[in-house]
Amino acid sequence: MLTVENLHKSYQTGKISYEVLKGVSLTVGKGEFVAVMGPSGSGKTTLLNCISCYIPVSSGSIRLGRTDLASLDEDALAEIRNRKLGFVFQDFLLLDGLTVRQNILLPSIIGGLVSDATEHRADQLCEVFGISGIRDKYPAEISGGEKQRTAVARALINHPLLILADEPTGNLDSKSTRAVIHSFEQAKNALEATIFMVTHDSYAASFCDRVVILQDGVVWRTLEKGTVGREKFQDQLLDAIREMGRE
Repeated sequence: MLTVENLHKSYQTGKISYEVLKGVSLTVGKGEFVAVMGPSGSGKTTLLNCISCYIPVSSGSIRLGRTDLASLDEDALAEIRNRKLGFVFQDFLLLDGLTVRQNILLPSIIGGLVSDATEHRADQLCEVFGISGIRDKYPAEISGGEKQRTAVARALINHPLLILADEPTGNLDSKSTRAVIHSFEQAKNALEATIFMVTHDSYAASFCDRVVILQDGVVWRTLEKGTVGREKFQDQLLDAIREMGRE
């Protein structure tokens, strides 16, 4: 589904070049829920921005299916972002003047894809994520957890190949965090969604199939959940982070 190979990204400040990503390689298979963790400055957000092609890479390749994203022009990238990628952000980015249902439909409205089938999917997503009762409310009238579940539903409206989530629980309390992670699990299990999430939260990451840990722009370690329980997997993540700190 997603293949990142030997990805490098540098920024130039005056005559000084700062290398943020230093040969990152990873894969995300269809239907997987994968997280990226790492300390501040490890390159997590830069990696996500490179995968979405909002910033150009210095070298390396990013393939979504058989498509090399780094080789596409801006028009083709806009098409990919609207139809094959779904985005979930820390700050929700819902439009205050639209209802929950209208916000979910927004990518289809922008792409000129609204139809009876799309509207039916919006209603189906409201059911899946438990927000049917608020679908005619506005963002100012709902909780943070409900806003983020709306954002997850919006990310899925156009049947994307991949959902990219940037710290989706960063602004939420523990109850809302559980609700949002449950939404991702529902998207994975009920809708066969593929999810790539950047997070600093070991609790959120412990629900994933696999966690890639970055340090100083390289993949330091990859942990697979396998058959262990969520709590045990969280313990493994915390142990790995502590070990990385000692090194």
